[in-house]
Amino acid sequence: MLDVLVVAPHPDDAELGMGGAILKMIDEGLRVGVLDLTDGEPTPHGTPELRAEETAQATELLGLGWRENLGLTNRCLEPSLEARGKLAEVFRRTRPRWLFAPYWEDAHPDHVAATPLIEAARFWSKLSNSELAGEPHHPERIYNYYCVHLKLIPQPAFILDISDQWETKLAAISCYRSQFVTGRPSEPPTFLDGLRDEAAYWGKAIGVRFGEPFSCREPVGLRSLEALV
Repeated sequence: MLDVLVVAPHPDDAELGMGGAILKMIDEGLRVGVLDLTDGEPTPHGTPELRAEETAQATELLGLGWRENLGLTNRCLEPSLEARGKLAEVFRRTRPRWLFAPYWEDAHPDHVAATPLIEAARFWSKLSNSELAGEPHHPERIYNYYCVHLKLIPQPAFILDISDQWETKLAAISCYRSQFVTGRPSEPPTFLDGLRDEAAYWGKAIGVRFGEPFSCREPVGLRSLEALV
C-alpha cells in the first residue's frame, strides 16, 4: 500500500523533521504516509480538537494520501509490548518498504521512546507464528530524521536537497500555530526563522539552498555515484 511510512511521536514532528523529504518523495511518485503515535496534547496553547484541525491542514498541504494516529498517550509513550503489537499491525496493513523514525538521541522522552518502539515493531511485523493481525511484512530499512530538543550538531549519514520544497514545508509547519506561533516571540528571530537558518545550514553543507539531514544505524548503499550531489 505504501512505499514510505513516517512514524512521528506527535503531530508536527514529521513536518519539522522531514517535511521537505515527504514532499520530494511524493513529487517523485512514491506513496508516502504518516503515522502519529499520539495526539500531542496537552500543550500550553493547544487542545485535541485544535491539534486535529492543524494536522488536517498540514496533511493537505503536504499532499499526503494516508495519515493516521495510533492513539497512544502523549507524555507517556513507552516501547511496551502492547504498543509494539499495535504498531506492528499498522506495518502489516500498510506494508511500507522504508520506515522513517526519530533520531534516537533527544531530551524529549516521547522521542527517545519512539525509536526503539519502531525498531521492535518492525521486527515483530515479520513474525509468521504470532497473534498479530495481517500477513507478515518486514520493512527493508529504517532511516532517522532529526526533530530534536537537544542543542546538538548531528553528523548525518546523508543530507537531502529540499530547496524546491522548502516554502511548502514551512507552510505546513506554520499550520501548527498553537505550537509555533501562539505564545512565542513575534520579533525576529522567530522560531520559524530558526528553522530556515537550520535548513540553510544543511543546504550549504551540500552546496544547495536548503537541506534536511538524516541518519541510519546501518550503512547506506548507492547503486551509482551519480546519485551524489
